[in-house]
Amino acid sequence: MTTGIVVGAIALIVIVVLARSVRIVPQQRMDVVERLGRYQRTLSPGLNLLMPFIEAVRTKVDMREQVVSFEPQPVITSDNLVVSIDTVLYFKVVDPVRATYEIAHFLQAIEQLTVTTLRNVIGSLDLERALTSRDQINQHLSGVLDETTGRWGIKVTRVELKAIEPPPSIRDSMEKQMRAERDRRAAILNAEGVKQSQILTAEGDKQAAVLRADGDRQARILQAEGQAKAIRTVFDAIHTANPSQKVLAYQYLQALPQIANGQANKVWIVPAELSKALEGIGGALGGLANMVGDAPVAPPAHDEVNEEAAAAAEAAAAAAQQVHAEVRAAEAQVSGPRPPHAAG
Repeated sequence: MTTGIVVGAIALIVIVVLARSVRIVPQQRMDVVERLGRYQRTLSPGLNLLMPFIEAVRTKVDMREQVVSFEPQPVITSDNLVVSIDTVLYFKVVDPVRATYEIAHFLQAIEQLTVTTLRNVIGSLDLERALTSRDQINQHLSGVLDETTGRWGIKVTRVELKAIEPPPSIRDSMEKQMRAERDRRAAILNAEGVKQSQILTAEGDKQAAVLRADGDRQARILQAEGQAKAIRTVFDAIHTANPSQKVLAYQYLQALPQIANGQANKVWIVPAELSKALEGIGGALGGLANMVGDAPVAPPAHDEVNEEAAAAAEAAAAAAQQVHAEVRAAEAQVSGPRPPHAAG
């Protein structure tokens, strides 16, 4: 029984020794090993063996990039306004030994360094520049932090300002200013739209007026060309027909009623040649009737033809006399009573 206890104790000691000797390090982690309180080596990922009770792991350093969000910090700008700034920091450990022995708490040190650097940068800017210059602030912070933390074996990859919160009164003033600016831009855009609309309307009216004037001009030109062609055709026809004075007088007589119908026509003149022409027409028609009446008596076979010719001649003479009488009446109506000195 005593032997069994001893064997069990030895087995327990062996298990404890093996447990303290074997060390498995996962990927993206580095273990700092000390021997009797002094740095000995750094364990890489995988299976590693330690000397039990002599060597021990001091720290386990995560080699991955880490993200730390700091609490909002009050910062005073150059125009004496207190703003609250949230900061996000991205960093990674590049040297686990220096990160273990050069600085006690590197996260706390990075936070305090970020706050002090941020206050120095924001303190040289006014509120408007601080709100619109985030990229410059981020680059400046990254440069200062990377230079300082490089001694600690830490690489600052990026610094971001998550939020910049001005005081409530300043926010209200900024909102009013932004609202006024938006109203101003809306009014300008509306005025520009009205201006463009009026310009386009005026251009459309101008083009329409030009097109209408061009259409009227073309219509008048075509109408004038048509009238000129008609007059030329009538003129050519008259010269080709070569009418006598009697025919022209008869046409003028037919146009007299239309001339007299005009309300604006107060005085109109009948040419003297018209009376002579009508007398010539009447004389010609009367002579024709006399010639027909004085003609020798035709044989009985042609009695009907002679009678028809005589009737036509008489009708023509009567028509001529009637035309002559109408002309006389028209002359009397147009010229009116003669003055006493013109009666002789």
